[in-house]
Amino acid sequence: MEILVIAVIGVVVVALATALAPRVGIAGPLALVAIGLGVTLLPFVPPQDIDPEIILVGVLPPLLYSSAVSLPAIEFRRDFGPIAGLSIVLVLFSTGALAYFFTLVIPGIDLYLAIAFGAILSPTDAVATSIVKRLGISPRVVTMLEGESLLNDATSLVLLRTAVAAIAVGSMPVGTALWSFVWGVLVAAILGGLVGLLALRVRTWVAHSAANTALSFVVPFVAYLPTEQLGGSGLVAAVVAGIVTGQGAARWFTPEQRLSDELNWRTVELMLEGAVFLVMGLELKEIVEQNLEADEGLGHAVWLALTALGIILVVRGGYVAVLVATQGRRARRLSREQIERFRTRVDRVAALGPPGPRGRGRTPSPEWRERRLQGMRDRIARLLADVDYYQASPLGWKHGTVIVWAGMRGVVTLAAAQTLPRDTPGRALLVFVAFLVAVGGLMLQGFTLPWLVRLLRLEGSGGTGPSAEEQRRLADEMRAAAASALDSDALTRRDGSAFAPDLLQRVGSRLTRPPDDDTSAWTRDVLELRLALIGTMRQRLNALSRDGAFSTAALRHALAELDADQLSVELRLYDGS
Repeated sequence: MEILVIAVIGVVVVALATALAPRVGIAGPLALVAIGLGVTLLPFVPPQDIDPEIILVGVLPPLLYSSAVSLPAIEFRRDFGPIAGLSIVLVLFSTGALAYFFTLVIPGIDLYLAIAFGAILSPTDAVATSIVKRLGISPRVVTMLEGESLLNDATSLVLLRTAVAAIAVGSMPVGTALWSFVWGVLVAAILGGLVGLLALRVRTWVAHSAANTALSFVVPFVAYLPTEQLGGSGLVAAVVAGIVTGQGAARWFTPEQRLSDELNWRTVELMLEGAVFLVMGLELKEIVEQNLEADEGLGHAVWLALTALGIILVVRGGYVAVLVATQGRRARRLSREQIERFRTRVDRVAALGPPGPRGRGRTPSPEWRERRLQGMRDRIARLLADVDYYQASPLGWKHGTVIVWAGMRGVVTLAAAQTLPRDTPGRALLVFVAFLVAVGGLMLQGFTLPWLVRLLRLEGSGGTGPSAEEQRRLADEMRAAAASALDSDALTRRDGSAFAPDLLQRVGSRLTRPPDDDTSAWTRDVLELRLALIGTMRQRLNALSRDGAFSTAALRHALAELDADQLSVELRLYDGS
């Protein structure tokens, strides 16, 4: 009963703090830490000691999975190179620099423990993305920060796992440690991808919305557990499963499933993130007391945290400077004219028709040739859209400055620090330094980031979502697909029966026009036809998502409109049945 009461109070505190803290100008995570610390100061509250395994197994897999599900696919693909560099190379550089620093200034610290602690402090947090989004900066910068905050968690946690394993056995050759890192990522990527695909298939078969939601809650754990048994990183597997599920949701799930997933996982993420900060506040009193009992006191921890934060920013600044310069040269090398000339040559080959027989060689079939040509056209269209994207959103030194300053530490750093084994030498000091780096950086960088964006005159330069023009073009594409389906007589009711020709002629043109407020003439047949047209529009939307002509935000907005329209029509059909 006591645990239930504590859980209920915790949920209420997280919800109220998240909702009310921004109204008084305080970040929700900082408010939760303060509340947790205030509770521990009460004389009747005993010291809190949370098992690190709860954080590692119960919190981090669903937390990382929920972030991976919402990753913007098109923009992520376009900037995968720089995102991978920020998520892997920069994490390795930061971990190495921090580990070297800790071995110099912390007496008796083991090299692998220094690497583990460097890995804990290296990943950035997604809180920066929400701040930058509100400021309306370039969507490309937002995507890079979003992708980095997700993938660098996986890199740092694999490093942490490898280093902790080395600590447990006393020592580990460099080659063995490197192979352990590679194996952890490889196994996780394979199993996570398989679990994601399996989850898509199974959840497609389960029509019951509540049962489907229940299945979604176990996906990160299904990816995590077998991966850990095989020596891989279960957290990376949960991330990969989330990416696969998120990208397949538009094609495989029903509108009810997508809506349910979005709301439920947003709630799960809110509760888990809030719980980590609240738990950190509850444990902070004991951590501070342990540091006060040490010879160095709190001053040593503060000095370590400030210096570590400075090292992180210096390494990040140097890497981002090289990244921005490299991306600038890449954008200048891309030539739209060359791609257009290549597309013209492909069109000429298609116009010539299939070649004649070539001796004893086997002549490709016309269907195979047409598929190859269509595949080339799709790749050219995707490349042209990528060129337009790079040239319309170039990365300059101002954007690089924002990327550097927005690299704040947060919930994963706090959670990962608490996973250090209880018998780790100097654990209280390390956890306290991680807390200071995360919370101090969040306060310093988070509060000054809006001021920096205004100083660089980047505020409002990128918009906060898809433009009205982009939404209009996307709606035109889907209505054109619906009109084409009407002309082809390919539409059927949900039971497979055909529509009456006079119905298609009488109301078809009306349904493919932009919607208005007059619904008095709608009948059951018209609603069935509307459902069929929505299915055609969704197929066209899925096809458009592959060539990169529209942003992920615009595609998701259009998909949400179709889902809402379909749910509304199905409710009317249900009420009339």
